[in-house]
Parts: sequence; structure tokens; C-alpha cells
Amino acid sequence: MFSVIVHYQEIALKGRNRPWFVERLVTNIRAATLGLGGIKVRALMGRIELHQVSDEDWSELHRRLSRLPGIANFSRAVRAPCDFDAITDIVLGELGGLKVSSFRVTARRADKRFPLTSPQIEKELGGRIRSARGWDVDLEQPELTVRVEILNDLAFCSLRKEPGVGGLPCGVSGRVACLLSGGIDSPVAAYRLIKRGCRVRLIHFHSYPILSHTSQDKVAEIAELLTQYQLETRLYAVAFGDIQRKVVLTVPPPLRVVIYRRLMLRIAERIARGSGSSALVTGEAVGQVASQTLDNMAVIDSVSTLPVLRPLVGMDKQEIVDEARRLGTYQVSIIPDEDCCTLFMPKHPATRARRTQVEAAESALLVEELVEEAAANAVCRDLRFPTTAIQPSTGGDVRLGATGSEGSI
Repeated sequence: MFSVIVHYQEIALKGRNRPWFVERLVTNIRAATLGLGGIKVRALMGRIELHQVSDEDWSELHRRLSRLPGIANFSRAVRAPCDFDAITDIVLGELGGLKVSSFRVTARRADKRFPLTSPQIEKELGGRIRSARGWDVDLEQPELTVRVEILNDLAFCSLRKEPGVGGLPCGVSGRVACLLSGGIDSPVAAYRLIKRGCRVRLIHFHSYPILSHTSQDKVAEIAELLTQYQLETRLYAVAFGDIQRKVVLTVPPPLRVVIYRRLMLRIAERIARGSGSSALVTGEAVGQVASQTLDNMAVIDSVSTLPVLRPLVGMDKQEIVDEARRLGTYQVSIIPDEDCCTLFMPKHPATRARRTQVEAAESALLVEELVEEAAANAVCRDLRFPTTAIQPSTGGDVRLGATGSEGSI
């Protein structure tokens, strides 16, 4: 058995509110480690300890912690008493059969009662390691870094620092609702808000049964991946095909895309307010497609009374693709499918739509009726990690209008 020491970064800047942020991170770590033996999680001075970790659980624990927002880095560590000779013996024992050409020692002394300062610990311990192993000391680019952390009643020794995703613990920044397609961009946008501590609802618009079920299958898989980062997810599926057919019958072709987006935003806002969300999120970036010009975005946003957040707005496509690869959603997003964005698309969509023109075209539609019906019939599913599974809130799929139930998610 060994310990894992979790360090946070941004949380440390929260002043008087820091204990609340730390408590949320501890809660999230406990939830993320369910099913992994008898791991005990507790907050210490400026760090969090996971105690009684087994070798068998380390690989899966590493995978889960590396995806949990709020963690800057974490290390597999060995406990030691606050005694320099005992620390030295434990470090030399941990070095075992390692063969490196250079090393350094990094010490952090949280307990100032310890007789040696951090630089003294580094110098003295480094000298003993060099005498025992014959390795060179390299303070700039060492092959191995030995880390020692001195707390009030014990010390921790570690040899490797594992990177986390950083950010804030999920659940500290409220709820938002993200319009999620099966494409590359919107999952990255959702992840960026998860990383900022938001609990992200996902809303997918589909054209089934006019088009195939593929986009819904893709989005369900993407939602499961995102759930590994935020632990709990609510996914809404909104039938949009019939609405698109009504738009095609009444709206001039160049304005259809903008009106599709305005209707989606209205429906998403209705669902968002019912789920306690404070903002909408999209994966749009300026100029990427016809509907994503500044003029069109302004016309589209005018229908929403909630803030519309676009975390990717200034990114180019390759930057978004690179982040999707790191996130793990890219391989799912590129699976060919038919989604509502490809249905009834005009050849030459407007790139500088005027609000007066759009509102005039919308006057031929029963907008409020369409929005109310689509939101009321949205089907919601709950996902959880580590026991990730799509879990309807009642015996079958749940329609928002039928229950309005949000549960604890």
C-alpha cells in the first residue's frame, strides 16, 4: 500500500473561500475513486492525500485522477516519519534498482518546526543519495527528481509527478447547458466549461427518424467521455426534423440556417432554465462556417435572455482538433453521420443576416408553439462515472415536459 498526493494550483489563490473549493475537490476525488479498494481521501496542508492505494488499483486511479478538473498534479508517494534519517532510509529504499545519470532533490517544508530548512533538506539528502548511488546532481534538467514534503506529523517521498488537467473542481461554478452536436467543436467547448468548474448539461438536436440514429449514438458516446471529467451528466435529445421541414416550407433559403440556430437557442434556453442552468454554451468560432459570422451570431443571440458562452470563439480549427484529440472525443466525432445540421441546407446561406429580415421570415412560423413542443418532448438521460451508464430517471426515457424532474445532477 502507498499514498497518492494531489496538488492543486488555482484553488490555492481563493483566499477565504479556499476551504470550500478544497472540500469540493475532496468530494469529487472520493466519487471518482469509487470501486477502487478502500482508498481513503483527506485534505492536508495545501494538498490532498489518497491513502491505502494498492498496486493493482494504481493504473486505473492514475487514469481517473488525470481527468479530474481541479488537480494540477499528483504523485505516487511513500509516507515517512518527520525524521531526516528515516526519510533518507525510505528514499534510498525507494530508489531500489533505478539507474539514472543525474538527479536533484526538491523539498517543501510546510511544518517550520522541522529542524532543517527546505534548501538544507535538498543539500543534505542530495549528498547522501550521491554518496550511495554515485549519480551526478543536475539542478536544471535532471533525469530523476526526488521530492520530499514535510508536514506536521509526517513526510511524503515521491519520485515522479503526474500532470492533471488543472482548472477548478466541477460543481463550484454552477450549471450551464451546451448545445452538443456529433462534431469536433462542441465537445471541446463543453469540456472547457467543465474545466472551469461548471456542471454542463448537454443538449443534442437530431432529425430522427428523417435521418438515421447515428448522430444520437455518437453523442451518447461523447457524453460518456465527458462524464469521465465531470462525473455526472444530463443529456437531452431534442427532435428537430419536423421543425426544419416547417422552416423549409416558409423561410427563404439564405435565412434558414440562421433561423434554425435561433430556434435551437430558444429551445435550449427553455430546457436550460428548467434544469437550473445559468448560461448557454456553443462550440462556435468566428468565421468557421456561414452561421458563425459576427453579424449572424448577433442576430442568433438576440433571442436568448441567458448569456451565450463561446469558449472556442477565437480558436482556429487545428487548435480545436488538437484539443479534441487530447480530450479523447476526436475519434468519435469524426465517425460519419447524418445530423440535423446537414438536413435541408441551402446552397448559399446568408453570412450577414439582418435582424429585421430574419424576424419577418420567422413571423410565418408559430415560433412559441414549436419551441414549447420541442422542449416539452425532449428526452433526458442521466450518466454517471465511474459507474457510467445511461440511466433514465423513471422506468423508461424521460420527457422533460412529462416530469420536469432534475434529481441531484
